[in-house]
Amino acid sequence: MVRPQYITDTILDEFIKNALTEDLQAGDHSTLSTIPEGLQQSAKLLVKEDCILAGVELAEYIFHYFDPNLKVEIKIKDGEQAKVGDIALYVSGSARSILSTERLVLNCMQRMSGIATMTHEWDQRLVGTKTKLLDTRKTTPNFRICEKWAVAIGGGTNHRFGLYDMVMLKDNHIDYNGSITQAVKMAKEYLEEKNLPLKIEVETRTLEEVKEAVNTPGVDRIMLDNMDNETMAEAVAIINRRCETEASGGVTRDRLKEIAATGVDYISAGALTHSVKNIDLSLKAVKF
Repeated sequence: MVRPQYITDTILDEFIKNALTEDLQAGDHSTLSTIPEGLQQSAKLLVKEDCILAGVELAEYIFHYFDPNLKVEIKIKDGEQAKVGDIALYVSGSARSILSTERLVLNCMQRMSGIATMTHEWDQRLVGTKTKLLDTRKTTPNFRICEKWAVAIGGGTNHRFGLYDMVMLKDNHIDYNGSITQAVKMAKEYLEEKNLPLKIEVETRTLEEVKEAVNTPGVDRIMLDNMDNETMAEAVAIINRRCETEASGGVTRDRLKEIAATGVDYISAGALTHSVKNIDLSLKAVKF
């Protein structure tokens, strides 16, 4: 699994630095007080639930960020099926380094594996359709890079990463502004002035708003928000492929096939990142 291009080494370095600072502060006193400085040991990352494994590349990055001398042997790659009892990786080197990074590695991998597993399960329901599964910005603050990375590992597609890489005119933007037509006009003028090559998406709540949006120049995608399947199918027919379509709101696993049958291009689901159960993983000592 290739790391998404928006997750650069610089972004990862900043994330890991902040996460380690949060956990270590003045030092890992439990480890510093009981583990000799030069002690070399090994540990295995044990899978305790069936899952789609995610966060392996990140775990290796964390280990090497903290201690470049740590050696990591990967047994199961990101996106691969893992079963109870499998060993995902071995890490060897300074016992102090292994213990001080253990919790950060596990926190990331457990959460990411939960997201990748759920995304894979949902995405499988869309096999045979043209509809793609999207994530949203409903993510954990300061952990978005990991959660969206996990969605990609699980087979989903990343929506905009943040507020800066796409214009999305949602209900409040439109209600504050007065109309879809005026909001889109202003957004286009702003993008031209700032020389920003960003797409514009508009949220619609009714068929009347769909008609207004599809007849407004400059709209790249129309979101169909909290519509029932019948209304959604009618909206897709009105749009008639003049721009992309995205279903959002009230999306559940059981509804995926029905929503896809309406002909939408995308289904976005916040549940992929905000309603996930972590996968049970553990790092266990393997003595030399």
